[in-house]
Amino acid sequence: MKTPSALRLSVLDQSPVPQGRTPREALLHTLELARLADQLGYTRFWVSEHHNTRTLAGSAPEVLLARLGAETSRIRLGSGGVMLPHYSALKVAESFRVLETLYPGRIDLGIGRAPGTDRITAHALNPHNTFRDEDFAEQLMDLRAFLRDEVVPDTIHMKVKAAPFTDTRPALWLLSSSGQSGLFAAQLGAAFSFAHFINPQGGPNMVELYRQRFRPSPELAEPLANVAIFVLCADTEAHARRLANNLALQLLKLETGNFTPIGPAEEVDLAALPAEHRARLAYHNQRLVFGTPEQVKPQLEQLAANYGVDEICAVTITHDFADRLRSYELLAEACGLPEQGQAEAVSEAASW
Repeated sequence: MKTPSALRLSVLDQSPVPQGRTPREALLHTLELARLADQLGYTRFWVSEHHNTRTLAGSAPEVLLARLGAETSRIRLGSGGVMLPHYSALKVAESFRVLETLYPGRIDLGIGRAPGTDRITAHALNPHNTFRDEDFAEQLMDLRAFLRDEVVPDTIHMKVKAAPFTDTRPALWLLSSSGQSGLFAAQLGAAFSFAHFINPQGGPNMVELYRQRFRPSPELAEPLANVAIFVLCADTEAHARRLANNLALQLLKLETGNFTPIGPAEEVDLAALPAEHRARLAYHNQRLVFGTPEQVKPQLEQLAANYGVDEICAVTITHDFADRLRSYELLAEACGLPEQGQAEAVSEAASW
């Protein structure tokens, strides 16, 4: 693992739709944030997939990534992630090979298994989805074969290949909040991202198990992992705490079936919550770090050390977009990221 001074930062953006905003504004904010992250020296910019919700606008990451590639010049772009059980492996492989053809050496194909929605919507997306481990594993094997142009005897891969045919391939990542996909990633020789912002418990052990079980592949000789966490950075501790309280309250609302968009931080009154809800906030606070740049940096360095990784993927959701932009600006400055004019292009995909 690299030293804390070499900590790499990335962005996972969910295109949140705050109270009083529209989905179009949310997607335009994602574009603006990607341009900023590209300029500030972030390593990668991932977008998520969610369905049947009014609070997040990103339902088709492959479509959004096509636009993001045209808006940026250096940063790696990817899905965080594509929920593979909703789709055919061939279709996903072709979509991301198109992206790789347009933006060679810059595309990450992050694969998730969770529905990204409720079970009814998941059934509507793919009525044949069984949610079984065996089916997901088979899809992953098919996806890898399509990405590699493998010729597998006695299978469809003898005759069917994923177009377009390119000299490079998107980098394959598996995303997980439980660890099961970490074992799949180890088996495939793929990279692994753990969603601490979803599940703050047991992650370091799951990443270590991924490392222990990792099998080198033609694409990846050694295990590669990062960890995603909610990050709220502000100029003052008081403001950062307001943002953190607002996000923790939003997570509590979602947990209790209240799917209204995140509101202004100034309106939050945690003291008015029932005692059992206030106690539950302690759990949600484990899913985030907050503070001034001087306070946030050591927290992230400690998190990276706990996971044994050198890359943090920051997820930032606020009501006011200006707070979101400022958080990423302060974070980049605190960790000494080189701005675009000084940074070398990321060449991680040269071996893919």
